[in-house]
This record gives sequence, C-alpha cells and structure tokens, in this order.
Amino acid sequence: MEERRVRVRFAPSPTGPLHIGGVRTALYNYLFARQHGGDFVFRVEDTDSNRFVPGAEDYIIESFRWLGIKFDEGVSFGGKHGPYRQSERRAIYKKYVDQLLADGKAYIAFDTPEELEAKRNEIQNFQYDARTRLQMSNSLTLDAAEVQRRINDGEQYVVRFMVMPGQEVHVHDLIRGDVFIKSDIIDDKVLYKSADELPTYHLANIVDDHLMEITHVIRGEEWLPSSPLHVLLYEAFGWQDTMPAFAHLPLLLKPEGKGKLSKRDGDRLGFPVFPLEWHDPKTGEVSSGFRESGYFPEAVINFLALLGWNPGTEQELFSLDELVGAFDISRCSKAGAKFDYQKGIWFNHEYILRKDSSEIAKLFAPIVANNGIDESMERVTQVVAMMKDRVNFVKELWPLCSFFFIPPTEYDEKTVKKRWKEYSAQQMSELAEVLSSIDDFTVEGQEPVVMQWVESKGYKLGDVMNAFRLALVGIGKGPGMFDISAFLGKEETLRRLQRAIEILK
Repeated sequence: MEERRVRVRFAPSPTGPLHIGGVRTALYNYLFARQHGGDFVFRVEDTDSNRFVPGAEDYIIESFRWLGIKFDEGVSFGGKHGPYRQSERRAIYKKYVDQLLADGKAYIAFDTPEELEAKRNEIQNFQYDARTRLQMSNSLTLDAAEVQRRINDGEQYVVRFMVMPGQEVHVHDLIRGDVFIKSDIIDDKVLYKSADELPTYHLANIVDDHLMEITHVIRGEEWLPSSPLHVLLYEAFGWQDTMPAFAHLPLLLKPEGKGKLSKRDGDRLGFPVFPLEWHDPKTGEVSSGFRESGYFPEAVINFLALLGWNPGTEQELFSLDELVGAFDISRCSKAGAKFDYQKGIWFNHEYILRKDSSEIAKLFAPIVANNGIDESMERVTQVVAMMKDRVNFVKELWPLCSFFFIPPTEYDEKTVKKRWKEYSAQQMSELAEVLSSIDDFTVEGQEPVVMQWVESKGYKLGDVMNAFRLALVGIGKGPGMFDISAFLGKEETLRRLQRAIEILK
C-alpha cells in the first residue's frame, strides 16, 4: 500500500482571540508537517453561528503571520480542497448526514430544550443514549409519516449519531499509546441542527479531515468524548483505511495551583495569554498580547515548543528550523505543562542577547525619538550594544539608557549620601582638568591617563569612579565609566562634571 503524504491541520473557531494553547497546538502541527515534508492546512470551524465574533479570523491569521508559522493551504491561502471555511460547506455536510440517516446510523430528534431539561430532572446523570433514546421524541419512537409531517411543518430538529452500546472503542494515540473506551459512556451526539442547517463540530471535523486527506490529527482538546466518537464515525462511514493517527497534547496549566491556564491567570500575574493584543468588539475590553508586550516571535515560539515537549538534550535555545529537525511527537509529555511565564521572559532576554545590536537599535530608535531626542542610528546602536544585556524587553532600555541622551537634572539621594564624599567635588574638579587635556577621548585614550592620575594622587579608585558615575549618570548604575564618557564626548562629559560640582558641592 502506498504511503500517504503527511497532511495535518489547525482548525480554530473564530469566537475570539487565539489562546496561547492554540498557538502551541498549531506550532506542533507545523513542526510535524515540516519534519515529514508534508502539508499544513488552515481550516476555520465557524459552524457555531451564535458564537461568531467579527475580526477573530483576521486576528488568528495575523497572529501566525507575526509568529512566522506558515500554512500551505486553507482560508486565505488557497488550495484544491476548499472551501476551507465550514460555513461554506453546508451542502457537503448535508450529503453525509443523509447517508448516516439512510444507513440507520443516525436518527432525527425533535426534543425541545424544555423536554430535555425535564428528562434531566427526572433521571439523575441523564445521557441521551441507548438506555434513554426510546423515551424521547425522535424518529425511533415516531412513525415515518409523523416525522415527515413535523419536518414539513418547519419544526426544528437535530440529527443524532446512534452509538451502539457494549462496544470497546480502540483509539491509538501517538503520545498516549493504545486507549480503549467503552461505548456506553458516549452519548448520542448531535451531528446536525436544522435551525441553521449546519453540522456540529463532531461531524464537520470528520468529513473535512477525510475529504482534505488529513493523515494526523494533533490537537490540544480534552480526550473525551471526541476521539472515541470520531473513531466510531469513521467506522460508520466505512473510512477506517483513511482514519488519521491521533495525538492529544498535554494541557497548558496555570503557573501556580491546579487547572487549565486561563486569561484570568494572565491578568492576575501580569502576563499575556494571547499572541496579539485583542480588542473585544462587544465589550470594548482590551487584552494584552505577547507582541505588544515586547516579546520577539522567535522567543514565543521557542518558549512554547518546550511546554510539554523536550528534545532529550540540555539544549534550550532553538530556531524554528532547529525545532523542525529536533521535534519528535513521541517525546511530548502526557501530563499537563505548567505555564512558567518567567521562563518566557528569560527566553526573550536570551533573544535580545543573540540579536545584532543594530536590529535592537531599529526597535529602540522610535522610543528615543518619542522622548524628544534626535539621535543618529549609529549612536543609538552604540548605546544598545552597551546596555542590551541588562534588559528583558526593548521597552525597558529607555529608563536605563536615558542618561546617554539627557543629562541628569537631579541626583539620586541615596547614591549621593553613599558615594559623594566631602572631598568628591575637589577630586571631580581635578578629574575635569585631566580629561580636558586628553585629545583622544576614546576609552583607550582616556583610561590609562585617568588611572595614572588616580595612582599618582594616591586616591581610592572606587571613590573617584563612584563620584564620576554619579556626576554623569545621576545614579550609581550603568556600564563602564569610560564607555559612558567616550560616548558623551569631552564637552558633554566636562559639562556634566561641572554641573555636579556646582549642585552637590
């Protein structure tokens, strides 16, 4: 038998912003497809018209564009298996609903919400299945003429899948191995609703996966009841030979405590759970995104890849191409993965270090300009090179670096108390004279001259350098002093020294 080309899909619902758990699911699908030289399909599951949110689909596409996860076909990408939006495939699904009804593997049910609620109150842990279906209002208990009359009268109905009791459903999972489920715990799921002439998730998924030739379903949703039900549906259609391999990913868990990661966790602890900022069109609420919070897409990808999967080595930093080479779905954990957002920050810091200073400078330059500073890209890059190892995000540079562009207007009280001695003004006056005599104001030109002067005077180097730093920076922090003075240049360095002497005395 000819081996099938690997085809995987990511199929979100446009009901709001894309959760970071969904991004990880898409990432694992992408890695799997690329590793096997296969295709990655983008499908939109929009059959629940009541939950549709305008703008959500565009948001999802933009999220993956930012992250660098590319699809081979699907909504907005084209392909020969379209349409890829489920709401545009009504006629296709209806054909398969009719097939199940004709084969006696599904039935029409007219039960109203009130009737279902009454039955739930009557029977504890009520489930619509082999034990209860004959007590309900459906085509198994009504004669054919009555069923047709009700349909002709416009009465709303659903089509339910008939799950036969006493079966053992076998699901082979690439992460969890062989799992056997008793069919008795699966209810007769609704596959189709006449109200909007659309299928439910369960039927649409199976039909689309079959027609789009999906070979592997890698998903992050809960195990039950979807996977055993989907196996039964494949068998009902006689599609056993094309049934995809399943892989159920571990859930993303709260950083602390128990349970699934939620937006509330992010709000409470101050981290995003969405790739991009989301503006809710109904409530106007704005939710933070990784992009707007200052994360690099590569850092987000690297962070997510290691949440629930490990490469079997000590390596932590991976490019997307390296991840493709290293990814092995059998090395995914069965247990949930804690969302260690601090580790995500660490990854962003590591990517700042890895990136060329000129690349970081392009991101930092607008911040400098927004603070009223007209500075060349060359000088902004110099500052970044000195300071990037001290930050986790580009936006954190300005508070640390502003002294390079703006002289201090005040001096940190604690630092003054600790570092500005009664003799500091005198020493700084002398230092100003020494510096003014230096023609080569580079680090190499300044350092030996100043060091020689300190030694010849018998001054404590710490006293001189701490006061020098306070005068130029306004606080006791920053890179090497000669790096700072070389950047500022002789005139500005002497100007700042003179001002500190006058103010601090």
